[in-house]
Amino acid sequence: MLRLRACGGTAPASVPALIRARLARRASSAAHAAATVAAASSASSALEELAAERKGLAKVVLKKGKTQIFRDGSPMVYSGAVDRIIGRPPPKSGDVVLVADGTEKPIGWGLYNSVSMFCVRLMQLEEEARRDPTCALNMETLLEARISSAVDLRRSLGLPSANTNAYRLINSEGDRLSGLIVDIFADVAVIASSAAWVEKYREQIQFLVSKVNGINHIKWRPSADILKEEGLDISEQKEPASSCSTVKVTENGIVYLVSLDGQKTGFYADQRESRHFISLLSKDQRVLDICCYSGGFALHAAKGGADNVIGIDSSGSALDLANENIILNELNPGRISFVKGDANAFMKGAISKNELWDLVILDPPKLAPRKKVLQSASGMYRNLNALAMQVVKPGGLLMTCSCSGAMTQSGMFLKTIQGAASMAGRKVTVLRQAGAACDHPIDPAYPEGQYLSNYLLRVA
Repeated sequence: MLRLRACGGTAPASVPALIRARLARRASSAAHAAATVAAASSASSALEELAAERKGLAKVVLKKGKTQIFRDGSPMVYSGAVDRIIGRPPPKSGDVVLVADGTEKPIGWGLYNSVSMFCVRLMQLEEEARRDPTCALNMETLLEARISSAVDLRRSLGLPSANTNAYRLINSEGDRLSGLIVDIFADVAVIASSAAWVEKYREQIQFLVSKVNGINHIKWRPSADILKEEGLDISEQKEPASSCSTVKVTENGIVYLVSLDGQKTGFYADQRESRHFISLLSKDQRVLDICCYSGGFALHAAKGGADNVIGIDSSGSALDLANENIILNELNPGRISFVKGDANAFMKGAISKNELWDLVILDPPKLAPRKKVLQSASGMYRNLNALAMQVVKPGGLLMTCSCSGAMTQSGMFLKTIQGAASMAGRKVTVLRQAGAACDHPIDPAYPEGQYLSNYLLRVA
């Protein structure tokens, strides 16, 4: 069993011992829970039987007509769906609560938040508790089970492998741990926290992730802005000093230097399958990678035999990584290069000089973080794509992307692309449509978890 080692430091010896003691106590309590539920009549609620033994467990009662979406599995119980809360004293943020229909019969249980617009994050449904009561009303046991399940799923997908050791281990709602993301980069696990409950169970999460085979370091990355909406102000909180700021990873046989302080968790594993697809299309082609970050698509194109590759990004630190990656992969710098600049300005300059590429990748940053800015973001996406189409040679290919959940969920991205084609005076045909890689599962009960759109277009 691996012990927790924070990135650049060692965890107190008492932490694993404490967690192990809790897990040992779980075995006896789980057996008791199973016996309790087995004794309950088939018509009664498994959760109600278990809750009867826990004093002070509050019940969040939903409004009439608001139950089905949560019974179907949507994990985010918004405050407008709640009719009343039964319990004295009232629950505090982070407390386990029952979630019930209008007749006060439990449909599941979750974690309460008195501040967030999502007042409960559902963790388990009544039917699941009846089938397997070992995790019912027990967050530590549930965490162990869900993280173990996530590990098994990635192994079934062939991750990690000899060619790829950068992947997503836990994808929030997709792995039924809303607000928790874990990305694995070689022997480093980067844990991104965006929910108050994740901060509350930090020690347990770190310990369980540290037990994953091959993990030697943990990097905790809380999302300060989102956590503030959850009622947590961590602006004054300082994370332990880290001695490892970068790590080398392999994706599809290509080596990348990842900054653990870079954008998001440091690397965009969600585009792994699309990057591999680009490598298959690149032989003898002139390739332009717009908003290239650390060179993900560009490096795959070069490895795929592209005649010439140019990557454009406005971030100097990202391009420092990209240039390091040229060296790490022993690529010919005469055939691949990176340029610091604004994407719009670069493409306008290329158009004025009649420069054209066989294959263009456009993967801009999130332009529509919320629905309220979707209209203005649509205009930005349209303008960027119109420019990108004008630098693709007739009959060439454009891979265009949006990582904005609001855009993807609106279904407007393809319409925006068509608008861009009209603006550019070009005709496009969709050849391929994709989303995030398979290690980024989506719960169909929570389609809001779908955020990435990727279209491969022929531009005539």
